[in-house]
Amino acid sequence: MSSEDNAAPRKRLSREQRRRQLLEVAWQLVREEGTEALSLGRLAEQAGVTKPVVYDHFETRGGLLVALYQDYDARQTAMLEAALAGCPAELPGRAWVIAEAWVDCVLSQGREIPGVSAALAGSPELAALKQAYEGPFLDKCRQALAPFAPGGDVGGAGLRVLVGAADALAQAAASGELEAAMAKLELQATIVAMVLRQ
Repeated sequence: MSSEDNAAPRKRLSREQRRRQLLEVAWQLVREEGTEALSLGRLAEQAGVTKPVVYDHFETRGGLLVALYQDYDARQTAMLEAALAGCPAELPGRAWVIAEAWVDCVLSQGREIPGVSAALAGSPELAALKQAYEGPFLDKCRQALAPFAPGGDVGGAGLRVLVGAADALAQAAASGELEAAMAKLELQATIVAMVLRQ
């Protein structure tokens, strides 16, 4: 009996399982080699599948980048929803939950998300998709913070302040420039000040 006869048969992954596997390998590639190394051919090679399998899931490199951003966005939204569910109904507590969810999500993704975000910003179509995925997350932030705004709502400019500060502080924490706790505290203070100006 040959060793091939003794080998267990390979289990075929479902479409969703294969997509999950490909996304995990793509995140690993970005982590280890940077976004520039990410191509559909390289992903197929690293995942041990044929190129048509990867093309069937993502079609283009841009499609893969969008899928990575969607994956990140889904995690960030889930973290925020879970945190808000048990959050006290007061402004500092809600601001802390948002700050903590944002920073923790970026830290959990390491240095990969800045590269994916930068690659998405490189084309107007991909940048528009990134903004579309930010929308629902920002709506959740608006709903959580609006009751504490003197005018009863948080405007678009305030939400842009939140995104800018959150991105900058979370990236500083991810790069080791700031301690995570300090980034969260500064973001919380920024959110509170922004809401009180609304």
